[in-house]
Amino acid sequence: MKKRIIQLSLALAVGQASHAFAQGATDALRYSQLQFGGPARTQGIAGANVALGADFGNLTSNPAGLGFYQKSEFHGSLGLGFGQTDGSLYGNGKLNEQSNSVNIPSIGLVLATRLPDSDKSSSWRGGAFALGFTRLADFNQSYNYQGAVTGGQSLFQRLREPRVSPADISGQYYDGPNGTYTNLDGLARGTFLTRIQKNPSRTDSSIVTTPRTGLVGQGERTVATGSMSQFDVGYGGSFRDRLYIGVGVSLVSSNYREARDFSETATRQDFASLQLHDELHTTGRGVNGRLGLIFRATNAIRLGASIQTPTLMYLTDTYSTTLTTNFTAPAGTFTSSTAPGVYDYTLTTPFRANSGISVVLGKYGFISGDVEYVGYGQARLHNDANSANGDNNSFSGANQDIQALYRNTLNYRVGAEGRFSVFRARLGYAYYSDPYQTPSGGVSSARSYYTAGLGLRQGNFFFDVAEVYNSYKGSYSPYFLNSGQEPQVALSTQRYTTSITAGVVF
Repeated sequence: MKKRIIQLSLALAVGQASHAFAQGATDALRYSQLQFGGPARTQGIAGANVALGADFGNLTSNPAGLGFYQKSEFHGSLGLGFGQTDGSLYGNGKLNEQSNSVNIPSIGLVLATRLPDSDKSSSWRGGAFALGFTRLADFNQSYNYQGAVTGGQSLFQRLREPRVSPADISGQYYDGPNGTYTNLDGLARGTFLTRIQKNPSRTDSSIVTTPRTGLVGQGERTVATGSMSQFDVGYGGSFRDRLYIGVGVSLVSSNYREARDFSETATRQDFASLQLHDELHTTGRGVNGRLGLIFRATNAIRLGASIQTPTLMYLTDTYSTTLTTNFTAPAGTFTSSTAPGVYDYTLTTPFRANSGISVVLGKYGFISGDVEYVGYGQARLHNDANSANGDNNSFSGANQDIQALYRNTLNYRVGAEGRFSVFRARLGYAYYSDPYQTPSGGVSSARSYYTAGLGLRQGNFFFDVAEVYNSYKGSYSPYFLNSGQEPQVALSTQRYTTSITAGVVF
């Protein structure tokens, strides 16, 4: 898995926990941790629609809801995202970084058919075919922190604990030109941060760095962008207007970019600073399917359930790293880079299951609630030996890390809509549980979503707007040390999303 190991990112992905496991575990979580999506109506009720029916968001949550449609419709949506993350190294002075984006939350078409009430020729009363695009994950986040660490916590200490042998490091330094380094330890040797010291018996050697005393200035800025979306096709049918059955298939598309700049400065006269620049771009495609049921127990009460298969994703990483060091005695600046790398692999995301209940209050609105099961520890990484940039190496170690890191969780969503003539008002709340077995840095990574929305229904036209506020916390370490005393950065993220949807019924 050499190409995979070449990834020289300092630690885990943006906003994720500071656990000393492989980068693969972070990839698994990034593409498994979804949020509710869809048009503004769905977002206004926090995605609580598993038992609701006749909501376009059913295409991604429970396609049985399509069976409630009696008329066809088309809609399009536009979204604006505004986010801020506060970063603090050991609680010393918060720095905030903003990340804004424009996106398309949902586009969809529903084609409905229904037998007239007077036609009793079939128990299947009608159904609807739907296809659409839905944005299900937002990767936009930036953070920044600055502070000071001791010499024993600095990157120099990490370099004294190489992840490869001294012979490997020496080979990178002597055997290849700049631009062919394959790991951080090789880059450090190429920029004279480290040297190889043989022991007196000459039978082995170790990696040493210049000793550092006192506090070391440390900072990092990370910018991540991208999203994950689905192209869905589904059908839901009505059996005697009592039992509704639906099925759907999704093509998944993901795009993730991350750029990080890490730096250290010191007061020693011979060393001034180092800068490590790391870039990662991951593209992916995948497929999954879902099956759902809704039972209308009474005219007011509906019970729903759905399952979604694991998503099989094909991912491609493109990555590069550059390390620059600045010395003052004697003066000099040295830069080493890795060769740009490309690696193909696959990911199977967890199985998901939903259940829900809706209470329809006649012409006055509804109240709806969902519970979702996600087994994050079930995600699995695999090689892609048949691809142009894959190999035959095993991901067994990374998959063991996934099992050790993540747990099975329950997510909760509740929403309500009130109807006032042609107007609609909506409120919702969602709680997505912490996926980690042990809270990251002692801080829960659970996410809370608060939603509100307004709508207008006038003839064959409808217009909706929704506001979603999302907040969560986490802990991050830029690298890991054998002592477990690596720097700890506290992250606190808040994100606001505004979505508008316009559509027609026909």
